Amino acid sequence: MEEINSLFHGFAVIMTPMNFLLMVIGIVLGVLIGVLPGLGGANGVAILLPLTFSMSPTSAIIMLSCIYWGALFGGAITSVLFNIPGEPWSVATTFDGYPMAQQGRAGEALTGAFTSSFIGAFVAVVMITFMAPLVAKFALRFGPPEFFSVYLLTFCSFVGMGKGSPFKILASMALGFALASVGMDTVTGQLRLTFGFEEFMRGFDFLIAVIGLFGIGEILLSMEEGLAFSGKSAKIDPKIVFQTWKKLPAYWITSVRSSLVGIWMGVTPGGATPASFMAYGLAKKMSKNGSKFGTGELEGVVAPETAAHAAGTAALLPMLALGIPGSPTAAVLLGGLLIWGLQPGPLLFVEQKDFVWGLIASMYLGNLVGLLVVLTTVPLFASILRIPFSIIAPVIIVICAIGAYTVHTAMFDIWLMIVFGVVGYLFKKLDYPLAPLVLALVLGDKAEDSFRQAMLTSQGEVSVMFSNPLVGTITGLALIMLFWPLISRLIAKVRPPKVDEFANDRPVD
Repeated sequence: MEEINSLFHGFAVIMTPMNFLLMVIGIVLGVLIGVLPGLGGANGVAILLPLTFSMSPTSAIIMLSCIYWGALFGGAITSVLFNIPGEPWSVATTFDGYPMAQQGRAGEALTGAFTSSFIGAFVAVVMITFMAPLVAKFALRFGPPEFFSVYLLTFCSFVGMGKGSPFKILASMALGFALASVGMDTVTGQLRLTFGFEEFMRGFDFLIAVIGLFGIGEILLSMEEGLAFSGKSAKIDPKIVFQTWKKLPAYWITSVRSSLVGIWMGVTPGGATPASFMAYGLAKKMSKNGSKFGTGELEGVVAPETAAHAAGTAALLPMLALGIPGSPTAAVLLGGLLIWGLQPGPLLFVEQKDFVWGLIASMYLGNLVGLLVVLTTVPLFASILRIPFSIIAPVIIVICAIGAYTVHTAMFDIWLMIVFGVVGYLFKKLDYPLAPLVLALVLGDKAEDSFRQAMLTSQGEVSVMFSNPLVGTITGLALIMLFWPLISRLIAKVRPPKVDEFANDRPVD
């Protein structure tokens, strides 16, 4: 019951006219970002993060998290109407969403997608409400070895559960570690990897890196592809909404199963994209209409959207309770917390109760506001895609440049942003994942500090990582995840794996 009381306190914190206005602005900006292919939740939050510098942390996190919810909703609009996934996790929605639009059922597909997204997020927020305080309370007993083992498990999970070559994931992560180590050593005070440049003494700012990697990198890629959109139009009226809502209870098993898949993939660093494909595959296999999937089945829209939103929301649990992000967007939000002077992790629930419970309460309200906004404004957002990309791209680049400049009011940061943009473009062209690089950049110095403290307390004995059952189990799991690509190959030699029918459609996160 303590959680319920704290949640009501959170509602009291956020229910001010200004916070409600920021919530609506965040949702609208998020949907706008979500409908533009390439600009996803992580990109949008990174680009718009500087807007929140003058706000209180609670107002800032409400706006940023609502941008995230809005982006999650917006991705479905382009998937259904244009057959272009606005987000990587919306790819699975195109399989049945676009055929429904071609049959003149775009309103039904969009209503089903938005409502399923809301249900998936709602289930995940309920889980966060009751689980996050327990995880944080448990994590208060952690010492440096336990924290390092959790960081190690997070890094190794990306290797074990990531799609694509494990060597590319390791290379991306190694670059992130190298960038995180630039600047002053917090323990010895010595300069590292500055090569005599004064600008490098403060290290690479996380925000400039993500604006370049995500924002500029995606724009460069979109410019190369020369995006031009043509799609179906849609109009959602109350009659279509209520007719679709009448059909949705029939898919309650799919919704529950997809929510659980999403929560699991969100808490572990699996991410929303694998969750949406996994939920779609399970629904296709277990549904009595499975053979009709791909021809315009509403259940084929419900499954991936529910799982994607559940995963996107659940990824915030490890960020809040342990200070470890479960997704690239959560990593950007974590960077925001650090910029506002807050230390994510178990102490956040003790020292910043207003902030934490205000954020959790905003998840409930933000998703409800998001559902109402997207159901009433779909034609408006769909029309944005008909604006030529040659007009949209320069506007986004200017916003990115302003965001990078405001961090230190230095021109050098804009050049740095462009360099990171080129790196992001090359990573995407060569299929190197960006998420491990961002994760290592955010958590690299924290993991290093925990490791050094653990070594100091144990007088250099690495066996401290197995000194008690808890740290030993987490470190053991981390090592299993690190070598999982090799282990899975050995298992495949004994038992041939099932063919993944969506392998070619699933993008690299």
